[in-house]
Amino acid sequence: MNQTNRLIAALLCTLSLGAVAATDDLTKEVHIAARSQEADIKNKRVVYNGPVVVTQGSIKILADELSASQGDGETILIATGKPATYTQTLDNDRPATASANEIRYNISKRVLTLVGAAEIEQDGSKVTAPRIVYDIQLQQMKAEGNQNPDDRVHTVIKPENFQNDVKQERQKSDEQQQDKEQPES
Repeated sequence: MNQTNRLIAALLCTLSLGAVAATDDLTKEVHIAARSQEADIKNKRVVYNGPVVVTQGSIKILADELSASQGDGETILIATGKPATYTQTLDNDRPATASANEIRYNISKRVLTLVGAAEIEQDGSKVTAPRIVYDIQLQQMKAEGNQNPDDRVHTVIKPENFQNDVKQERQKSDEQQQDKEQPES
């Protein structure tokens, strides 16, 4: 595998929107299709001009341009488009998607930053905002808006998703209560 593909493979092997990402994806080959490719090996930078399609198993990135660079101990991938999109099928066979005008992934820090018409959707629920930062390792997301009503954070939660969470919390609480009530032997 050449230097360019190693950089992209490193991205795909570490990028996942959910904790239950399809583990099979990480063992698949990385395929990149683009109109053109420019590589500056000395400066560790590769640019794919699009449309660009990157696939690895169920992972798919679509962008107008994709650039990968290394420097200062960090590896960064930037996909741009109107919008650029990232999709992956999770182990539960449900898709997770992210889209934005710019998807910036800092592989070293494992932080995904979506800028401009940013959106993350999973299990029918979604978050949209001008900017979304997702720390993959910590599984923490921060969506940021501003004072303009059109540029606020919007969240849509499917009722069945919320009901399932409430049901699981009640079941957990009931189990804990039963454990307390049972006499010790």
